[in-house]
Amino acid sequence: MAILESHDLDINVVKYLIDPPNEATIRKLLSELNTSVRSVLRSGEKEYKEFGFDDETLHDDALITLLTQHPKVLQRPIVSHNGRAVIGRPPENVLEII
Repeated sequence: MAILESHDLDINVVKYLIDPPNEATIRKLLSELNTSVRSVLRSGEKEYKEFGFDDETLHDDALITLLTQHPKVLQRPIVSHNGRAVIGRPPENVLEII
């Protein structure tokens, strides 16, 4: 947040646990990240195994649906700006898109 604020950007913070992203939002973020759904999964979360994210036979659509139901498994923070996105860990990653 400090990096973003220091660049005087209009910031919209999404509290993903309170307001989970829908499928369209996840697909948009994946497109902006230019990556696959599996690459944004947090395999260390207990929900990862508990809800079947580790099932290699699941296709992207099923994983995206699961993410809408269990957003804690989604990497965060994700910072989106001007049609591009990065995962904000380490925080300096945000410099790539601002």
